[in-house]
Parts: sequence; C-alpha cells; structure tokens
Amino acid sequence: MQADEKFVYHVRQDEAVAEVEQVTATAEALALIARLTNKHGPLMFHQSGGCCDGSAPMCFAQGDMIVGEHDRRLGFIGGAPFYISGSQFEYWKHTQLIIDVVPGRGGMFSLEGPEGRRFLTRSRLFTDDEIARLSAQGKL
Repeated sequence: MQADEKFVYHVRQDEAVAEVEQVTATAEALALIARLTNKHGPLMFHQSGGCCDGSAPMCFAQGDMIVGEHDRRLGFIGGAPFYISGSQFEYWKHTQLIIDVVPGRGGMFSLEGPEGRRFLTRSRLFTDDEIARLSAQGKL
C-alpha cells in the first residue's frame, strides 16, 4: 500500500450540490470510534490547538466538554460531531482534516487513552474548486 492509499478523500455527492467534507476519518479511526461508542455511548471530538501543535483531537462522551461560542462544528466522524476552536479553524480552514489513529496514548482526558492508540489529525489542502464550494456554502 502506498502512503496515501490509506486515506480516503471525501466529497459527498448530493442530488444537486456536491458537499465538501471538512473532516473525515480513516477506517482505523472509524473502528476505534465504534469501539469507544460501544463503551461510552455517544461521542464528540474537539481540536483546540492546546496539545501537540493542534494535531491531537480530543474524544469525549457527548456533553462532557462544553463547546464555546467560537468553536465550529466541521462535521461528523463515525456519527460523532467534530468541533475545532476558532483560532485553529482559521489556521486549518483551507484543508480537509483527516482523523487517523496511531500507536500511543491520547490526551489525559481523551477516551482513547486506555486503548493504547491515539487520534491524530492529518490534512490535505482543498482544491480551488472545493474552496469555491465551501465559500459558496458559507463554510469559510
């Protein structure tokens, strides 16, 4: 497998409008999300930039983290809402966030910690066409 074969770049096709997903997840991340959901119930993610230069999203049981007025919901991964702080959004808004899983321990309060794996944000730049569609949808 080549390095980028692991990642699936998503653009959801609806009837009339192609929606660009601002956040997506690898199959490994989705499997871990499913395991954590079975253990903890509905989940949520938040990426703040306070850890690891903003590359480590935190996973919480839904409602265990209060979302601030400047936080933005980018979408859903594995059925869980994914939020990012306003300052991180400004930095990452021209990229699709790809949530992956790597060996190691997650953040102290992140639910994947005991699993021996941690979530990690990777990214790819949006194309000019995707940027235009995101702008037209009021997402940038």
